[in-house]
Amino acid sequence: MPTSTLSPPAPALRILLLGAGGREHALAHHLLASPRVEQIFVAPGNGGTATLDAKRCKNIDVPAGVNGDWKQIVQWSREQQVNFVVPGPEQPLVDGVEQAFRDVGIPVFGPSPHAAQMEGSKAFSKDFMAKHSIPTADYKHFSASEISECLSYIESLGGAQAVVLKASGLAAGKGVILPETKEEAESTVRDILEKKIFGDAGSTLLIESRLTGPELSVLLFSDGYSHVSLPACQDHKRIGEGDTGPNTGGMGAYCPAPEATPEVVAAIERDVVEPSISGMRKDGFPFVGLLFIGLMITPQGPKVLEYNVRFGDPETEAVLELLDPAGASLADIMVACAERRLDSVDVKYKKGHSAVSIVLASGGYPGSYPKGKKITVGSVPEGVKVFHAGTSLSSSNELVTAGGRVIAVSAAGPTLFGALELAYKGVDAVDFEGKTFRRDIAHRALALASKSKQTNGEGFTYASAGVSVTNGNDLVDAIKPLAKSTRRPGCDASLGGFGGVFDLKATGYKDPVLVSGTDGVGTKLKVANDVGPHGHGGVGIDLVAMSVNDLLVQGAEPLYFLDYFSTSHLEVPLARSVIAGIAEGCLQAGCALIGGETAEMPGMYAAGEYDLAGFAVGAVEREGLLPRMDLIKAGDVLMGLRSSGVHSNGFSLVRKIVAHAGLSLDSACPWNSQAPSLGEDLLTPTRIYVKPLLPLLSVPDSTGIKALSHITGGGFTENVPRILPQHLGVSIDLSKWELPPVFQWLQKNGRVATKEMCRTFNCGVGMVLIVEADRVEEVKRGLSERGEDPIVMGRVESEAGVRYQGEDSWTSS
Repeated sequence: MPTSTLSPPAPALRILLLGAGGREHALAHHLLASPRVEQIFVAPGNGGTATLDAKRCKNIDVPAGVNGDWKQIVQWSREQQVNFVVPGPEQPLVDGVEQAFRDVGIPVFGPSPHAAQMEGSKAFSKDFMAKHSIPTADYKHFSASEISECLSYIESLGGAQAVVLKASGLAAGKGVILPETKEEAESTVRDILEKKIFGDAGSTLLIESRLTGPELSVLLFSDGYSHVSLPACQDHKRIGEGDTGPNTGGMGAYCPAPEATPEVVAAIERDVVEPSISGMRKDGFPFVGLLFIGLMITPQGPKVLEYNVRFGDPETEAVLELLDPAGASLADIMVACAERRLDSVDVKYKKGHSAVSIVLASGGYPGSYPKGKKITVGSVPEGVKVFHAGTSLSSSNELVTAGGRVIAVSAAGPTLFGALELAYKGVDAVDFEGKTFRRDIAHRALALASKSKQTNGEGFTYASAGVSVTNGNDLVDAIKPLAKSTRRPGCDASLGGFGGVFDLKATGYKDPVLVSGTDGVGTKLKVANDVGPHGHGGVGIDLVAMSVNDLLVQGAEPLYFLDYFSTSHLEVPLARSVIAGIAEGCLQAGCALIGGETAEMPGMYAAGEYDLAGFAVGAVEREGLLPRMDLIKAGDVLMGLRSSGVHSNGFSLVRKIVAHAGLSLDSACPWNSQAPSLGEDLLTPTRIYVKPLLPLLSVPDSTGIKALSHITGGGFTENVPRILPQHLGVSIDLSKWELPPVFQWLQKNGRVATKEMCRTFNCGVGMVLIVEADRVEEVKRGLSERGEDPIVMGRVESEAGVRYQGEDSWTSS
């Protein structure tokens, strides 16, 4: 008698996979592991999916969901007997792909349009969390008619630096802003709600409290009733090692993350996952598909940052490597979810194993980058997967680059160290011109593992607390030649002692007065961090310029300089780059770099960030001290020395205008076509005015220069009055020089009033001189001989204050 079974035979699967990235290549690879998968059609796919399996996987060029229209791809799928659909990215899900195929009887591994709002509308998801008591940041959402309420709520949460501002809808990853000042917070609120900089995605603005702690990503399968969570992941968003440089779509990921301890995982399941799945079901939109929950592990426990309704990228390329083939295949898991019977399959993952993914990007990414570079993939070790993201096949059938993130190399192993070693061997096997990747994937986990050794009986050290004495010593050795190059009479610029020594007598001053100054670089540092390796040297010059120019306005010659560099984790190449810039600034100023302090303070700064302060000391003969308030009178002439650009002030407003214009620091520079990028042009170092001016000040009153004003924060409006007697003022004629292109662009795109420009930026003039009227030509001649092109820009007047003429000449330029 023949045997029988209660289970129906599993039908062959003909799958439509939507997407074109590394995530989709990984999904296709793992789906093909199931023998029941007969055919996969990838729309549009990439070079990897095109060569994955000539018989069972092929790319198709059929419009899918353009403007929310699914008719063509649905009809094509019916003709090709597609019986299962797997959307990769979020946009098709938000745009209703599940409904479109469900209407014709084709199941989809993905949520309904209503459930997809969990990613498509941040306001919707936050209200859902509040309703179901799921831990998250305090929040409220607002419409364009509630501007004043927005601003009041920001203050109630603790002000700008205590909040996160989010456009509620999908904004291509650009809709989250962390304001630094009250003014930036207000302008961002108005930009999103009134000016609609994110379009319809910003019709509702979400305001949240900022959370602190490590982030985790939890990916879980759900059929609307039951769920299975995969090991928690962490990814790397920044392009540079040590989490430096601009954000990207992700440069790598690893799992499980060490912060996901059994206690943390239990709390996530109890407080987040279970109420999320049951809450959606109770609210009438059971979640089917892959739910990706972004979390922050705060001191109060796990809190939800966001929901995503699809696989993450590059997390997918890592976490799927942990699926155990002894359990259900990925295809069987997905079908079981779509058929609301996930509990009928045995989902297993390799417990005790780790997996990593390492992204190989095009040179220049995340800014502009070339395409069409030939890719070669040599022999990779067993167990290494090479997933394609931005690749395509050329007309000659060669594999070439076609995007920013080109390849993701993945591997798994019994240990994280082993998985990393294997994956990096795979990285070495892939080559293309400009290949860019991080060599420190999983550095946070490795650091925690190192600390764990200390807590397990090996004893604590300064290094286990996060401070590397070795790195500090290496940095000192690296910068000693830089400091030595700045030696001058009075010191030999040797480093390594407890203090710097300067012999004032060796300078030849007879009756000297010492002048000191200190300053920083402000939020220009954030631009340098985001631009990456090319940006750090310039801020070193800025640091020197800000202090020595201030000495110069007192008539003083800069003698020596000290710096203070602080960071959470000392990266020697980065710090050396900054200090090389400081040494260059000292050379330009003629002063010696005689010492400094490098402070490594774990936990004090965000990963990859640092802060700077500079200290300068100069000397001037007593009779040459400036300003000469007793000599300044109405009729004296204002003369300006040109700046090199924005210098080091006003960058909070600059960054705001750049974001408002829809540009990034990696964009082509709109005011200078010769610049490598917008960000690198903004980082043009501050001019140091010592060499052209100091010779004219060496003999007191010899040239008629009565005062100098360094134009920094506050522009002309705030800085020029600082060198005037209280009863005098100035008139500045803006028509006397053309506003430089960078300031023209900022004024136009920020709609900044001319007077506001003059009280914020240097507007092309970095140093203002007050000169005796009948000696103007003499001073002009002396400056011209030293390469300057001075501007006669105004006069001292008998009425206090700063008045502007010729304002129309700028607004019409």
